[in-house]
Amino acid sequence: MKRIFLPLFLMGLMAAYAQETELFNGSNLDGWTVYGTEKWYVEDGLLVCESGPDKGYGYLATNAHYKDFELTLEFLQEADGNSGVFIRSTVEGTKVSGWQVEVAPPGSDTGGIYESYGRGWLIKPEAGKPDVKMGQWNTMKIRVSGDTVTSYLNGVEMVTLTDEKIGAGEGSIALQIHDGGGIKVKWRNIRVVTPM
Repeated sequence: MKRIFLPLFLMGLMAAYAQETELFNGSNLDGWTVYGTEKWYVEDGLLVCESGPDKGYGYLATNAHYKDFELTLEFLQEADGNSGVFIRSTVEGTKVSGWQVEVAPPGSDTGGIYESYGRGWLIKPEAGKPDVKMGQWNTMKIRVSGDTVTSYLNGVEMVTLTDEKIGAGEGSIALQIHDGGGIKVKWRNIRVVTPM
């Protein structure tokens, strides 16, 4: 009996000292800043990113900074759909500093971690991990604690990485649209849980 009680007690204690925040309100881009000329808009209660005429990189970043957190969101890829979720990141123009958890079409390492303008790929999912369901809603969870980042796709752990440089990072959560044109991704239910 005690073995069951203690874990339940600890989970309840952790929940009591955490705060959940809806990052997207379903109506507008309040709380976010657009970087670049690509399209970010709200349609039918969904957040949509779409390539613009410049066919360049674009970012939508939270105005608030998040250090340790658990982020959960849903995404649906249309067309090419190459995108990503940046953590502890800053953006100047369309140059981002930080770490991307990949969101991409099947076979393109969704859930892997990439350092833009730095070391490149830090870790990719192992062979045999599940892939994105193209044209359907997928759920991504990203857990960031100190030096360690863990990503999940549709309930399956994709990668875990411990890295001192990430641990020292500071900044926003940012959604990316890749360059090249022809990209469209829809997002919903973007929630972050932070320690109080």
